[in-house]
Amino acid sequence: MWSSNRRTFLLTGGALALTGCGFTPAYGPQGGAGVLLNSVSPDAPSSPDAFALVTHLQERLGPANPARYRLSYTIKTAAAGQGISTDNATTRYQLSGTVDYTLRDATSDAVLLTGRVNSFTSWSASGTIVASQSAEQDAHIRLMTILADQIVTRLLAQASSLPQ
Repeated sequence: MWSSNRRTFLLTGGALALTGCGFTPAYGPQGGAGVLLNSVSPDAPSSPDAFALVTHLQERLGPANPARYRLSYTIKTAAAGQGISTDNATTRYQLSGTVDYTLRDATSDAVLLTGRVNSFTSWSASGTIVASQSAEQDAHIRLMTILADQIVTRLLAQASSLPQ
């Protein structure tokens, strides 16, 4: 019986703490995320990395219909060997990536938000050539997914400052 009362007390205290801090869910009625959903049009992809980035951005934000905002981006990636075997063969690579992005008003082209996100991932190159190439492609897709998620998180955090 005592643990049930303690659980109720902790849940009530947690709920009161969240209401007291001004927390508003991004997708809630007063949240700012609604302005971004189905209204952000990323630039057309021009590389496999850009295609993976744009695909994930559209999965998270929905297709722009109509486009209220335009998202331009610049992707930079670099691979570096991380593991070397005794016979001097690289067996593990790290892929680092950075995306600089700019959110613009689709009609006036005014810059509304800018930012930079970065992350890394890695892959093993110890198998066959085909397996290593497949692992590298997968690492690029994983990295673009991570970077797209970071962009969306930053856009959602700043969405309340965007013009309605």
